[in-house]
Amino acid sequence: MDPRNTKLAGILVNYSTRLQPGENMLIEATDDGIDLAKEVVREVYRVGGVPFLQINSLSLRREWLLGAATVGLAKAASFEVARMKEMQAYVGIRAPGNVNELSDVPGERMQDYEKHFVHAINDIRIPHTKWVVLRYPNQAMAQLAETSREAFADFYYRVCCLDYAKMSRTMDKLVEVMHQTDRVRIVGPGTDLSFSIKGIPAIKCAGEMNIPDGEVFTAPVRDSVNGTIAFNAPAVEQGFTFTDIKLTFESGKVIKATANNTERINKLLDTDAGARYVGEFSFGVNPYIIKPMKDGLFDEKISGSFHFTPGQAYAEADNGNKSAIHWDIVAIQTPEYGGGEIYFDDELIRKDGRFVGKGLEGLNAENLK
Repeated sequence: MDPRNTKLAGILVNYSTRLQPGENMLIEATDDGIDLAKEVVREVYRVGGVPFLQINSLSLRREWLLGAATVGLAKAASFEVARMKEMQAYVGIRAPGNVNELSDVPGERMQDYEKHFVHAINDIRIPHTKWVVLRYPNQAMAQLAETSREAFADFYYRVCCLDYAKMSRTMDKLVEVMHQTDRVRIVGPGTDLSFSIKGIPAIKCAGEMNIPDGEVFTAPVRDSVNGTIAFNAPAVEQGFTFTDIKLTFESGKVIKATANNTERINKLLDTDAGARYVGEFSFGVNPYIIKPMKDGLFDEKISGSFHFTPGQAYAEADNGNKSAIHWDIVAIQTPEYGGGEIYFDDELIRKDGRFVGKGLEGLNAENLK
C-alpha cells in the first residue's frame, strides 16, 4: 500500500467530488489503475458512499472497436448511459499500458466511437455528476516523460497533491480579468491570432474535475477567431501523436491545417461541422508541470502554456459550438519554447509564459508552489 495513494484518494473523494453519505460513485480504472482504485473504494466506504466499479483494458477495447458497427456502439452506450444516470459522482483513473493501443483502429471507426459511445456517456456524466479524471504513474507514462518510473511517480504525486484550495483562491483574479475582456491577441513564433471572449464565462479548474489540475478556461466567440497559430507540443488524439500542428482561421473556422500527418489531421477536423471551430481557450498554470509528455491531462496544465481546442464547447463556457470531438492542443510560451505574448484589449498580460499585469503575478509558478 502506497500512502501517497491514500492521500490522493482522499483528495478525489473529499475535495474533487465532495462525496456525501449515501451517494453512488462509479470508479472506472483502465489497465494499471487498480492500486489507486482500491484506495478510492476504501475512502468511499469510509465516508458512507456506495462504490460501483468498471475495469477497462485498452487492448480489449481495441479488439472490440475493430469489429464494432454503429448500431453496436449505440447499444453499448445505452447500457452505460443508464448506469451513469444512477451515479452522483465519478472517478476515472486512466493508466493505459500503451497510449498508442488504438492507433491502428480506422479513423472512421474512431469517429463513430466518439459520436455514438463516448459523447453519449459524457452528455450525462459531465453535466449531471461530480466528476474527476486523472492518470496514474505507470511504466508507459514514465516512458512518455522520458524518466524512470520511480522518478516519475515522485513527480506525479507532487503535481497531483499540491494545495488546490490555495490555487483556486489565486485564480479568482484571472477569472475577474477575463470577464472584463473583449479582445484577445496571441503572438509568438509562427503565431498571430486574435479573437473575442466577450460575454463568455471564465471557469477556474483547481482539482475539482481533473487531477492534476491548474487551468482557467473560457471559449472564443465562435466566429471571431482569425489568424494563424503554431503549436509546439505534441498532441495525441485517437491514438495518433500529432506534431508541428499549424492552424489558420477565418471567421472562426479552420481553413487550413497542417501537421506531421496533414491528411490525418484534416480528416479529424472533418468529423462534423463543429470540429473546425473552437470550443475552448485556456491558460495552463500548474507550477510543477513544465514540459510536455504527450498526455493531455498533464500537458494542458503546463505552466506558461495555453491551449486552443477544436470541437465541443463546455456547458460552463458555451459559445454554441457542438462537435463529437474536443481536442486540447497546447502551445507553450516559456523562453525555452520560443516565448510569446498574450494581450487583453491591447494590454500585455503575459509575456514568455509569465503574467505581467493586472495583478495576476500570483499565478506565476514560484507563487503557487
